[in-house]
Amino acid sequence: MTGLRDWVTLYLKGVAMGSADAVPGVSGGTIALILGIYERLITAVTAIDPDRLKRVLAGARPANLPDARTAFREVDGAFLIVLLAGIGTAVVAVLSGVDFLLETRPVATYGFFFGLIAASAAVLFGDVELDTPRRKAAAAAGFLVAFLASGYASTALASSLPVVFVAGAVAVSAMILPGVSGSLLLVVLGQYEYMSGTVSRFVDGLAGFALGNGTDALAETLPPVATFLLGGVVGVFTIAHAVKYALARARAATLAFLVSLIVGALRAPVAEVSLRLAESGETWAAAAPRFALAALVGAGAVLVLDRYSAAIEY
Repeated sequence: MTGLRDWVTLYLKGVAMGSADAVPGVSGGTIALILGIYERLITAVTAIDPDRLKRVLAGARPANLPDARTAFREVDGAFLIVLLAGIGTAVVAVLSGVDFLLETRPVATYGFFFGLIAASAAVLFGDVELDTPRRKAAAAAGFLVAFLASGYASTALASSLPVVFVAGAVAVSAMILPGVSGSLLLVVLGQYEYMSGTVSRFVDGLAGFALGNGTDALAETLPPVATFLLGGVVGVFTIAHAVKYALARARAATLAFLVSLIVGALRAPVAEVSLRLAESGETWAAAAPRFALAALVGAGAVLVLDRYSAAIEY
């Protein structure tokens, strides 16, 4: 890539990935596959190691600049920077919008998420084989982990910095895996609504700071945002590599676990809506039509996406 048009195209691909990453049930990795950049992304991410990072940072000294440029090219640094800029732009924009919807239309928003998750699970289960005891056990384990975590996280898991760190590690690493939604795992961990609100307030704080105020908002939101990003960096270099290793050694069982994780996570949006209804005094009977209609819209979005990605080898 050398032309401005190529870089703009890559940035827009990052925007598409980020938009998917910010919505539970849709995988940014799947979007990367559709857009033809998944293999390059994985190659670039796994090429990053402490030695190359040290060489890049050493470029601050003019004498080390040639070697720093070589290391930067070895990790496809320009590609990663432009792509991450697009992803970051979309994540901030989408999460800010979702935060507004969760405040004003929580039942419909979580209904939409439920449809996304259900349709994603249905589509992905077509590629899962449960013909051995090992694969069945992996599927059962995935379902139970997500199902139990969904109910527990919604009521008992506080948004402390250690929890936010773990959520960042799990969610960001999942974002680069096809078929696994990082935002969905945030819902399972009970951190999606908290982080969407935190990111929205952080952006407002930045805007206010640029205008001479907003210091309080930045002071409140910077620690969780920085902790989440730090967790994400750790996750990319640990969890993502571990899953890649598992896929290489036991692909079918690992896929069964991952997809069953999605099925178990269907409890998460229902649990969140139940909490909202309990707070507002509204009944499920009254909220069910809104929830169901939004779920159908979410499912339809996934099915349309699947139609365009049906020929992709996962």
